[in-house]
Amino acid sequence: MLESLENIRVMDGDAVTTEHIRIALTARSFVYDEGATQVFEPTGATTYVEQGQQTRGEWYLDDDGRFCSFWPPAYRACYDLHWIVEDGRIAGLRFTELGRGSHFDGRYR
Repeated sequence: MLESLENIRVMDGDAVTTEHIRIALTARSFVYDEGATQVFEPTGATTYVEQGQQTRGEWYLDDDGRFCSFWPPAYRACYDLHWIVEDGRIAGLRFTELGRGSHFDGRYR
């Protein structure tokens, strides 16, 4: 298990609590089902790479303690986060966009 997550005890599908969002996002980089990758930096910067194209954005916690991202020039979205647990180990996060319900899974690399 990732060292920074080893003391977090959760089941598959459990919501990521506000207190664990920062560590869940920055524990490692993510790879998504379609092969894109993303890194969330502790500073609030994020880098998304898809088919060799790199996009830089920002991430933050809103006033309700939810994870949100901003992609210049104007795209902003907030997400509920849920743990992906496989074989008793935290393997990644499920991101569900608020208001739209669309979701995607990111697995730790």
